[in-house]
Amino acid sequence: MSSQQDICAKFKAEFSPCNESDKLGIAIETIGKLPINGLRHVAENGTCGWYIWCGEEWSDDPDFFKPLHVKHINEYLPQIEPYLALPPGHRFLVADGYEDVWQDLELIGI
Repeated sequence: MSSQQDICAKFKAEFSPCNESDKLGIAIETIGKLPINGLRHVAENGTCGWYIWCGEEWSDDPDFFKPLHVKHINEYLPQIEPYLALPPGHRFLVADGYEDVWQDLELIGI
């Protein structure tokens, strides 16, 4: 499996790792669906800015995302851990044999 440094280098992105004690938002109920999606806002208030969900559907329900400490992501979705050092303003989408990473500056207000 690729390391966080490898993923950032591959996609020419600044290495911006999360603190293990920071929280990310994860849609626990969607785990098991594909693709796995992630987007990163600017970190604030003890969060790292990442929001992770699985499947095609996004929900605006305020309970869609649950907080999870970064150090526990491997218990739920170990395959996305290498992407978590992508900087704010990035997204990823992974599925079996498929990987896409791109910059979305609207996530950081640009």
